[in-house]
Amino acid sequence: MDTPMKQKLADLAERRRQALNAGSEKAVKRQHDKGKMTARERIDYLMDEGSFTELDMLARHRADGMGLEENRPYTDGVITGFGTIDGRKVCVFSQDFTVFGGALGEVFAEKIHKVMDLAQNLGVPIIGLADGAGARIQEGVVALNSYGGIFRRNALSSGVIPQISVILGPCAGGAVYSPAMTDFIFMVDQTSHMFITGPDVVKTVTGEDVTLEELGGAMAHAAKSGACHFVAPDEKSCLDDVKYLLSFLPSNNMEEPPRIACDDDLERLCPELSEMIPASPNQPYDMRVVIRDVVDDGEYFEVHAAFAPSITVGFARVGGRPVGIVANQPMVLAGVLDIESSQKGARFVRMCDAFNVPIVTFVDVPGFLPGTDQEYGGIIRHGAKLLYAFCEATVPRLSIITRKAYGGAYVVMNSKSIGADLSYAWPTAELAVMGPQGAVEIVYRSELASHENPTERRQELINEYSERYSNPYIAAERGYIDDVIDPAETRKILTRSLEMISTKREELPKRKHGNMPL
Repeated sequence: MDTPMKQKLADLAERRRQALNAGSEKAVKRQHDKGKMTARERIDYLMDEGSFTELDMLARHRADGMGLEENRPYTDGVITGFGTIDGRKVCVFSQDFTVFGGALGEVFAEKIHKVMDLAQNLGVPIIGLADGAGARIQEGVVALNSYGGIFRRNALSSGVIPQISVILGPCAGGAVYSPAMTDFIFMVDQTSHMFITGPDVVKTVTGEDVTLEELGGAMAHAAKSGACHFVAPDEKSCLDDVKYLLSFLPSNNMEEPPRIACDDDLERLCPELSEMIPASPNQPYDMRVVIRDVVDDGEYFEVHAAFAPSITVGFARVGGRPVGIVANQPMVLAGVLDIESSQKGARFVRMCDAFNVPIVTFVDVPGFLPGTDQEYGGIIRHGAKLLYAFCEATVPRLSIITRKAYGGAYVVMNSKSIGADLSYAWPTAELAVMGPQGAVEIVYRSELASHENPTERRQELINEYSERYSNPYIAAERGYIDDVIDPAETRKILTRSLEMISTKREELPKRKHGNMPL
């Protein structure tokens, strides 16, 4: 005869079985037919094997007259819990599209609130796997109110623990604002979609015909809106990228980023860099080649690769130490700063500063992009975001000027005047208010207008200006840069410098927060 304990254990086992199979076989098949994993399969792939501990498995909605009394599956459509990734603690929630279409209700949200609170209290990253249809209509304003609890926790956790959103299906309406408040958003091409209002509503209200992919697909947000940081071809690649990103970040803002053993020679020379700068100042080169030549093992994990490509940002390691890279990209608009590139750079700088990641800048910038579109669009305000972010950053900061560094853009790009700890320049660097051509046209306008051979005289003046002013030595004489270096020695000097300034300690004035230009 069964003992009472055996009966209770059998009841528990049955309830757990129901929770593990909350979604119908038909719903699971539909998920697989779309090339998508289930919520549990995603967690199993993301987390270290056997490390995941589920919380609130037996939670379900309260069926208080909302038309769902006969359908109360365990988990309520979201899997929450904790475990490890590469041995490091994380908390996670994964929306289950096979249960209520992953739609959020009161209990669903309470589970997310609890795991977010746990992540913040423990000081560990929180990862949200989104695949849901927005708010649960049957729960009305209760569901909407529940979103507010998630948003508030996003804000309170910002800059305290890494928050990562992985969009693996639909994410619509109010649901998109939680990912938008997190540090990074990952999406899968042709599978992930984010939008406030869908194509049908857009058609009704504005008359525009737009497809789901055009409106809210991964590439739309990666290249146009800038909401998406990483795009992957499939779910497994996406989750692999999440793991790789975490390897550069500390668990919280009180820890240093994880340093690993480095097999790449710290004193390695980079002779290719001595030939990197083209003879013509108007000829481009790929700054990513410079970055990969300098960092450990040539590994550069670019963030926001498809958005605002005149600037490149991302993670790398130097001497095994994670660093954040911010660099102008001469391949696109000569590396100019515009509205979008300023926003992109500012966001990345603030993230690095929040999580104690040293910042290295590679500078080749002709200035801010001129034009009425930029002025009316707020280039002053948006450019000030990047300036503010660098001025506010207290992490170790190092700058390398490779070629052009003109005007206010030179100052904004992590110059010593706004707090860079160390600044170096290649012999090809040009530090000036503007380029030689523009300067000559302004300074010598009257002379050129009256000269018998203005073309020849203009070239003479440009050559003279370039020799006297467009070089790094005046800045070096005044201490605005710390040294002019052989490009081949960039890695060696960068490694030594980062090691030296790694113990930097700086505190900002006590205040509630600054009033950043938004």
